[in-house]
Amino acid sequence: MTVLRRITPEMASHYKTVRLRALLDTPNAFGSTYLRESQFTDEEWSKRAANLDGERATGYLAFDSDRYCGIVGCFLDEDDPRKADLVSMWVAPEYRRQGVGRLLIDAVQSWAADRGVKTLLLMVTSCNQDAVEFYMRIGFSMTGRTEPYPNDPALVEYEMSRQLS
Repeated sequence: MTVLRRITPEMASHYKTVRLRALLDTPNAFGSTYLRESQFTDEEWSKRAANLDGERATGYLAFDSDRYCGIVGCFLDEDDPRKADLVSMWVAPEYRRQGVGRLLIDAVQSWAADRGVKTLLLMVTSCNQDAVEFYMRIGFSMTGRTEPYPNDPALVEYEMSRQLS
């Protein structure tokens, strides 16, 4: 059974492991790279975990039996507290289409709704059609906003949003 664990500074080593695995598995899905983040010190990983453990941000790791199998983060928008940005969403290939992604999204949505967020936003790359379809199945829609993907200007990132009740 898959359970979620909040990312805290004490979870930094697990966070690092899952994040690096995600960057290796789907490098075009993230605004960073494995090469960059694999160079981070343990202190940097602890800081990053701490940044996901507060009133303005959260992060979750999905855990099944004896292994971590997913990750997601969320930050409240700096300019508009009614909006939040979903980031770093990833599910291990062997766990896709088994409800892990929905479990991660539900946790972020609940966290955001508890803070008065009305709109959850995310960016997804044009080459990640499986992710686009997943987000659409669970109620996200395209906003029409796009921007060049920072690691490869030949790719485009689409903004998607979902209204929270």
